[in-house]
Amino acid sequence: MSDTEVSLRVEGMTCTNCAAGISKTLTAAGFKNAHASFSDGEVTFSLLEGQKEESAVETIEKLGYSVVDDSEVTSKGMSSLEKKFLFSLAFSIPLFLHMFVPKDWILNNPIFQICLATPVFFLGAVHFGKSAWGSIRARMANMDVLIFTGSSAAFIYSLVGTVLNWNEPELHRYLFFETSAMIITLVLLGNVIEHRAVKKTSEQLGELTKLQSSVARIVMRLNGKEKIFETDPKTVKIGDELQINEGDAFPVDGMVVSGSIEVDESALTGESEWVLKESGDVVYSGTTSVKGNCRIEAIKEVKDSTLENIIKLVKRARTEQPKIQILGDKVSSVFVPVVMLIALVTFLVSTLLLNLGETESLMRAIAVLVISCPCAMGLATPTAVVAGVGKAAKNGILIKGGNTLESLANCQHVLFDKTGTLTTGNFKIDFVQNELGDRAFSLIKSLETSSSHPIARSIAKKLEESESEILLHIKEERGKGMFGKTESGETVFFGKDTKGKSDLVLKLNEQVVARVNISDEIKTGAIEMIKHLKNKGLKVTLISGDREEKVAEVARVLGIEKYESAMSPEEKLKYIEEQSQSQVIAMVGDGINDGPAMAKAQVGIAHGGATSLAVESARIVIMRSDDMMGIVDAFKLSEITYRTIKQNLFWAFFYNVTAIPIASIGLLNPMIAALSMAVSDVMVIGNSLRLKVRRFR
Repeated sequence: MSDTEVSLRVEGMTCTNCAAGISKTLTAAGFKNAHASFSDGEVTFSLLEGQKEESAVETIEKLGYSVVDDSEVTSKGMSSLEKKFLFSLAFSIPLFLHMFVPKDWILNNPIFQICLATPVFFLGAVHFGKSAWGSIRARMANMDVLIFTGSSAAFIYSLVGTVLNWNEPELHRYLFFETSAMIITLVLLGNVIEHRAVKKTSEQLGELTKLQSSVARIVMRLNGKEKIFETDPKTVKIGDELQINEGDAFPVDGMVVSGSIEVDESALTGESEWVLKESGDVVYSGTTSVKGNCRIEAIKEVKDSTLENIIKLVKRARTEQPKIQILGDKVSSVFVPVVMLIALVTFLVSTLLLNLGETESLMRAIAVLVISCPCAMGLATPTAVVAGVGKAAKNGILIKGGNTLESLANCQHVLFDKTGTLTTGNFKIDFVQNELGDRAFSLIKSLETSSSHPIARSIAKKLEESESEILLHIKEERGKGMFGKTESGETVFFGKDTKGKSDLVLKLNEQVVARVNISDEIKTGAIEMIKHLKNKGLKVTLISGDREEKVAEVARVLGIEKYESAMSPEEKLKYIEEQSQSQVIAMVGDGINDGPAMAKAQVGIAHGGATSLAVESARIVIMRSDDMMGIVDAFKLSEITYRTIKQNLFWAFFYNVTAIPIASIGLLNPMIAALSMAVSDVMVIGNSLRLKVRRFR
């Protein structure tokens, strides 16, 4: 029985430590592949046989979070977080203003201040306290522990000070109700801004989801009559015939069976020009018919469609973090306990050694608690990764995870397959020997029609006017060729000429009866692409199974100095493995016959239109099959994203390293500290959001 993937919407996560705590607790409870994403409030995990979703929901809610329906999340109006902020703001403003009015005004009355501060304190105690307690139970204390401790210390100190010193003329020295309330209010403000900003980094995913068609028109034939029924695309099965009208989005991947249409594929490929689709052409879910009507036959169900795979890739990118994030995660995991200790030491040193008094010492300790912000470190990587991967998807580049971005940014050596990658795959065929006449054409066509190799497809297309001879037991051996048997028992082989006298040979009963030479053309933009990569300091190598003289000619035209020819798939794998020992390798292939090689390299890049197959084997898929510069764009975008991650982590570390000492020596008021904490998060998110508007070509 296969695992069941479950996705839940969770409210109450206020920082990345919250998300980490949920992930850790679900994993400890036995749920596989548990991952909580603070950026979109989504928790995903796999249910094993015997496990129940209700058990996972109960585990999450015991930590202090709420599992909600998507409809609750997407409903219009203010969020609960925004309502809490406005409620606390209404009470906090009068409290804050007491510092600017005469002492005999009601705003300075202790009872009045208690009445204003108490609702805010209890709101904060429930909001932050519930999350703080849940994180402590998960043994991964989050930022809410600091906020709850700081605001509670200020409120309780003020309340106790009021009771014990009611008749003292200097009672105001013990009143810090405005500090407690403003800490809660400003942190809620920071949370509101932070959540709005984080959501912006995920907009591309929402835009992709909107491309999913809400209706499919299935063509049914009943009693000799044809009827069209509208249904949910999820009910469409492979082989169903669908009617596509002008303006419709394709609900599933399909093949045009009648009609001629122009399709807008810009949402998937980034290319603005419409593409003509005729009978036999493949269309993809998420694209739109902009001119004409047609009928298509479904070749994939919705769950396996190109658009669904892209959405899964973008979501998966959030769970695969770069190695650089490990440092941030390690620091964040111990950050809160360390800050609590620093705050305690600050209070004790200020009181016992510096003799500053309990009031001043407490304010310093509270400032340390509030200024400390592990969120900025936790947000540094995921916000940049989500923004970078989303930007790439918008431009027809699918990237599997932040670790892929990091590997590509650090890549030193790029390997290219030749056929179908740097060359068009449209081959010119020359028979230099043919002892069978037209029968040779028939045998070759029958064999090549059963192969998915670019050369085979091209040859079969060239021979489409020829008759096909019935062959039995057809099989393909990678790196060698196609084998089969005639009805009379003759063995047939068409594939690589091991003697080197031609490119391909046709053998009948082990005897060579025909020889074929093929020539291919360089793809438009390939020369410019190679030049860009070399200018970036990357080493470029061409590896191919073709003959030495053909590979050498392609390498010469492209300006590639190093090449390897006559390589079998096994030899390619061995070569990549050897090269990977000392450097980061990227392998660029067409996604069909280069799957193993792309999987072996640290970064596999599929380019050439073999979308569905490439998605499975490559780490990066260039959807713009006619644009070679898409490869350069992938490198540039990975470098920009990786640089953004490093900038975010630097500023997050710099903020905490400088802010905590400043707070501990009394140079930061707790209210200013709360505002600074919110600003630090927004700065990190804002830096990541710049990726959405950056031009990388």
